[in-house]
Amino acid sequence: MKPGELILYTRPDCHLCELAEDLLDECGVAWQSVDIEADLSLIRRYGNHIPVLHRADTNRELFWPFNVATLKDFVELEI
Repeated sequence: MKPGELILYTRPDCHLCELAEDLLDECGVAWQSVDIEADLSLIRRYGNHIPVLHRADTNRELFWPFNVATLKDFVELEI
C-alpha cells in the first residue's frame, strides 16, 4: 500500500482511538489520522462510530473493534 492510503478517523481524548493507533503502529502499518471534529460532514458520517479505518484505494472501511487478524485481512498484508 502507498503512504496515505490508510486514514484513521478519530476524535480527541478517545481511548478507543488510542488503542487503534497502538495496534496500527505495532503492526507496522503506515496510516494518517484525521480528527473528525474538524469537519461537520465527518461528524455526521461517523459520529460515535470512531475509530474507523478507511482504505482510500478501495474506499473500504473497517470499524472498531478490530484486531491483528481483521487488520491483516483489511490491508491485505502479512503482519
